[in-house]
Amino acid sequence: MRVSVEADGGSRGNPGPAGYGAVVRDEAGAVLAERRGALGVTTNNVAEYSGLIAGLKAAGELGADEVEVRMDSKLVVEQMSGRWQIKHPGLRPLAEEARALAKDFNRIRYSWIPREQNKHADRLANEAMDGKVAAAEEPVRSWSPPATGSPLRMVVLRHGETQYTAEKRYSGRGDVALSATGHEQAARAALRVRQVAPKLAAVVSSPLKRCLETAAALGGNVPLVVDDDLIECDFGDWEGLTYSEVRERYAAEQDRWLASTAVAPPGGESFQQVAMRVRRAVRRLQESYAGQEIAVVSHVTPIKLLLRDALGASDSLLFRLYLDPAGVSVVDSWPDGGVAVRSVNETAHLLP
Repeated sequence: MRVSVEADGGSRGNPGPAGYGAVVRDEAGAVLAERRGALGVTTNNVAEYSGLIAGLKAAGELGADEVEVRMDSKLVVEQMSGRWQIKHPGLRPLAEEARALAKDFNRIRYSWIPREQNKHADRLANEAMDGKVAAAEEPVRSWSPPATGSPLRMVVLRHGETQYTAEKRYSGRGDVALSATGHEQAARAALRVRQVAPKLAAVVSSPLKRCLETAAALGGNVPLVVDDDLIECDFGDWEGLTYSEVRERYAAEQDRWLASTAVAPPGGESFQQVAMRVRRAVRRLQESYAGQEIAVVSHVTPIKLLLRDALGASDSLLFRLYLDPAGVSVVDSWPDGGVAVRSVNETAHLLP
């Protein structure tokens, strides 16, 4: 999906009371999302970068893969395009955050526009400075879950063990079935899913056999929905190989893959590409099942990316988080944007 991001920020006094605004539009110019926020006392440039970051986050949440950023800040456009150096130390962390967000898109372009063409984002920034930020637009910062509306509860379940799982092989698009152990794990996991979500409205599954067999253990009285965006990462030439075998044959490629979520295995798919389709899937689920309970049956990579976004974590989570076969995680999300991660990789139900 192609979108444009219009972003702005301002400070009354420079430094002074500051705010930012951002608008995401589709190719026809229709507004898809708005973001605004107050920043306290800071500079114009910090506010402008904050608007850019908010706009990129919104575009990512919408599942965009191509983005044109349009700003009337020559400084931000030239620095993010790599033509100007970032000399002010206070702006470097903001620029790095924006670059990290930009990596989630297949293509991004920065364009300078006259101030007259950036009135929407400018208005949002001024409203933020005037204290006109709606509660739903402010970040949720509380020890308690938000209380606006009823949450969607996603009980996220990794499929049970397969032969590839037991042998620790890269298992992506290969359609391997559950082992006998995997079927037993799925049955045990189903009991736990029913405990935390007794009113299941649907079971949403990857199209691969190992997930469909795991989903079947949840019972046939709940609608089964197959979502292709929940399929495992395509590991390309590494499919079916062990870590050691890949290390022996593809050491350089594996090092690059481990160093960047933008890098794909030979003939495969990058984690950034998986992240875009997982976000699409989550957005659809939030729209279709708001206030209900559902089970989501998927694979290691999509589940890690879903949890990374829910936790607001960095990419390092992908390589530090372990997910067991038939492990259960629980994520609640509210209509106002609030998220509560209730549990990650529960496995007590698998104990004898």
